[in-house]
Amino acid sequence: MIGAAKIKQYSNVLEKPLNKGKQEVSLSAFAFLFSELVQYNQTQVDNIAELERRLEDAGYAVGARVLELLCHREKGNRRETRLLGILSFVHSTVWKVLFGKVADSLEKGTEHEDEYMISEKELLVNRFISIPKDMGTFNCGAFVAGIVRGVLDGSGFPAVVTAHFVPMEGQQRPRTTILIKFSEEVLRREARLG
Repeated sequence: MIGAAKIKQYSNVLEKPLNKGKQEVSLSAFAFLFSELVQYNQTQVDNIAELERRLEDAGYAVGARVLELLCHREKGNRRETRLLGILSFVHSTVWKVLFGKVADSLEKGTEHEDEYMISEKELLVNRFISIPKDMGTFNCGAFVAGIVRGVLDGSGFPAVVTAHFVPMEGQQRPRTTILIKFSEEVLRREARLG
């Protein structure tokens, strides 16, 4: 028949190729949905620390799912076993899938051997958020910190992950730094592996 094309049927959504179809979500739709997530959680808590913890928990669930999807599609169900490998995976692959670009920088902490930092000049979740003066230290980057923690925990690299604002000279808005502090077991395992 003329004009009839064969359409391949996929038995599972995970088997669909990554490069088919539109992969991006509308920025305005994401901003609206994320704003609703923040507003809902804000009504459920009494302080800023609890709000950030709830956003981090929501991000953790996203991170666990992103890890499963990317390991299945990109890596043939293999996961990283080395510290620098998983950090590179988060900094490049995960960041590119979530935000459309590689993170601005990945650095090792100078004061502590177990600390690494992923910095982003303008993190997407902080781009359209205006913080009231009574919530001065609130950082929506806690959601992204939760995503990173979910990816790391799912890969067997337990860590404490937090989001911080870091002022930049000559810039009106501070950059967001995701601080990753790995547990002792990760460092011992890495030392054993050489």
